[in-house]
Amino acid sequence: MKHLSMRATFFLLALTMFTTPAYSAEQSRPVPSPPAAQSPVVHPDRKITFTLRAPEARNVAVAGGDGLGIGPFSMTKDPDGLWSVTTPPAVPGFHYYWFVLDGVQVNDPASETFFGYGKPTGGVEVPDPGGDFYAIKDVPHGEVREKTYFSKTTGAWRRALVYTPPDYDRNIKTRYPVLFLQHGAGENETGWTRQGRAQFILDNLIAAGKAKPMIVVMDRGYATPDTPDFRQQNMQVAFSAFEKVIVDDLIPTIDVSYRTIADREHRALAGLSMGGMQTFFIASHHLDKFGYLASLSGPMVRNASLEKLSEITIQGPFDTKVAYGGMFADPAAFNQRVRLLWIGAGGAEPEMFLTSIGGAVSALKAAGVQLVYYESDGTAHEWQTWRRGLNDLAPRLFR
Repeated sequence: MKHLSMRATFFLLALTMFTTPAYSAEQSRPVPSPPAAQSPVVHPDRKITFTLRAPEARNVAVAGGDGLGIGPFSMTKDPDGLWSVTTPPAVPGFHYYWFVLDGVQVNDPASETFFGYGKPTGGVEVPDPGGDFYAIKDVPHGEVREKTYFSKTTGAWRRALVYTPPDYDRNIKTRYPVLFLQHGAGENETGWTRQGRAQFILDNLIAAGKAKPMIVVMDRGYATPDTPDFRQQNMQVAFSAFEKVIVDDLIPTIDVSYRTIADREHRALAGLSMGGMQTFFIASHHLDKFGYLASLSGPMVRNASLEKLSEITIQGPFDTKVAYGGMFADPAAFNQRVRLLWIGAGGAEPEMFLTSIGGAVSALKAAGVQLVYYESDGTAHEWQTWRRGLNDLAPRLFR
């Protein structure tokens, strides 16, 4: 849900602009994307200066994801045709952004792009003092590989990204558990490694002995010809198609291609936002295949209905007897079968997410379903929430 245009509307932290102080070159730094770029510049107080050379433009603004604040932010032009603006302090972490040039959304030619909002989109990284867990460190590193495979479900070639842990190629007789990790709406299989830095989170946890070495598989979460904007889809149809890809195509491909431990006790399914919804939808039909389940900011469907997002009622009570095909109807049986149920969210998520997720967590606990609830302090429906969530989740897997 994070990656749709409604995301900025839900953002609740309205930051107020005020006079921008002068910054020294030592204090501020261009975002290294690409290395030679001089914009955007992140300042020590987390304000960001964006610039764009467009001499013929009449009006330019910068807009973006939740953590940048309530935009767009109007830019001013100097005599040489350079437009610029310094935004209010941004939330630490990764944020999408783009320019609105004479009413047209355009990417920053000085920035790399990341797949978000259903298209390549600019991105900026705001340092987090507590972000050491996803930093690149001098520890053994795994690899992110591409696996191209043919899907009988879709009749087309697909690509999955696969993280293999350090020493995978050295310990050739060792087999590993597998985490299938899904992105959110509007993103694709690159999200968790490019925006989420999942490979470095795993590297650091494994090096510290906090997480078991594991294979992580990330696939594109769409299997119908419709647009990735799933507000326009029947979610039952869309999720069912992707379910077949996961169960009939992807799992067999990964088990044949990599040294997996190919049983449910060593297989986890997780996802963020839309991916969290897909996790519970798929698991409700296939608990014989997954022993660990996790949803990061995934809205919880409270009853048996799963159609368009706009038709899902999230204000009423979560019905543990019928939700997700009755997966939680017998708490004792569920607890015995599922080794970990993990649900997470950001503490500053929009109300629709917190209401849905919080209500489900309370109902599940009251019914006797064993689960772990994690909340990221001060973050919204954004990558910093999900980086922190994965850092909490991964050490709990395959124990």
